Amino acid sequence: MDQRDNPYVPGAGTPPPELAGRDGLILEAEIALSRVLKGRSQQSLMLTGLRGVGKTVLLNRIRSEAIALGYFVDLIETPENRSIAELVIPSLKRAAQEFSRVAALEQLGSKVLRVLRSFSLTMKIAETDVSLTLDPERGTGDSGDLERDLADVFEEAGNLAKQAGKGICILLDEVQYLNERDYAALIVAAHRIAQRGLPVIFMGAGLPMLPGLAGNAKSYSERLFKFTRIGSLAESDAIKALVEPARVLGVEYDEAAVLQIVRITEGYPYFLQEWGFEIWNTATASPITLADVDDAHPRAVRKLDDSFFRVRLDRVTNAEKRYLRALADFGPGAHETKSIAAKLKKGVEKFGPVRDSLIKKGMIYSPRHGYLEFTVPMFDDFARRAIPETTEASP
Repeated sequence: MDQRDNPYVPGAGTPPPELAGRDGLILEAEIALSRVLKGRSQQSLMLTGLRGVGKTVLLNRIRSEAIALGYFVDLIETPENRSIAELVIPSLKRAAQEFSRVAALEQLGSKVLRVLRSFSLTMKIAETDVSLTLDPERGTGDSGDLERDLADVFEEAGNLAKQAGKGICILLDEVQYLNERDYAALIVAAHRIAQRGLPVIFMGAGLPMLPGLAGNAKSYSERLFKFTRIGSLAESDAIKALVEPARVLGVEYDEAAVLQIVRITEGYPYFLQEWGFEIWNTATASPITLADVDDAHPRAVRKLDDSFFRVRLDRVTNAEKRYLRALADFGPGAHETKSIAAKLKKGVEKFGPVRDSLIKKGMIYSPRHGYLEFTVPMFDDFARRAIPETTEASP
């Protein structure tokens, strides 16, 4: 088939040609956005799941829905070692500047910018824009207590949005990289704006450890956030994700070919895109057959190894690689830390720093006490290919 027509181009956050199996989540987000815009209480949606299940794609779809409803929206990727204050101040400044273009709101908009100036100075955040010319608003957002001050700035911004008849939607990706202090401050801010009935909503996405991190930060977080686990697609949805984009272009699949792809990819959206992409480039005619799938398989595996998987492995130390290989030898799913330590012939306590580092790097997570699992589907297969087998480690 002509590669220029390939409908399966994969990539982080790239919208798939067919967003199958997620209609319920999109509707849930739309309802939440509509309720908050009307000043009604609503839990914020937090999407959790392994890498490659389409969390970022869904956040982008929610972004589009929020814009259509009249929200100011910012989608922020949360990097490691960046504070929540650094991340949200630019967003709130742009929102304040946008809303205050209405003549009647210039004064209120100016106040919000002054509060943000106070907050920036208090949190020692460098500024380079026009707000440097404004005097700080004393007494709001400048106590030095992050939880109180972040709630203050969101309340002020929310009041401005309400007067403008608009909303503010902050979408945070990779939320697990927030430290506990920042996470707690975000939860307190969400609590404050919910109590005030202001048109501000946070939604986000992160790895499966997200609910536990929220609970550690603030015990009442489950009242404010609805944590929705996203996994692989059901077989029927996975088939639809493969078949429909090709059918639009006049290309069909043999049933055996489709089922083989679903089996290999385990229904994970990113992997479906990768296999679809390579098979389209390999096949020469419609219908796509099982032989086409077999021909494309080595290319798909090699591409994932060289990009999706390798970029993660390159972030870890040799000791961490040995630990990952030991975990991989047990296969997919969650496995006991004591079993991993036993394989490496050391006590569980010896691997504490290695485990903590791998969790912080987003390589593994603990689904329950005493167990570990990879955050990336099929990473166990890759680790067995890429990391030499070992029976000891020196963390």
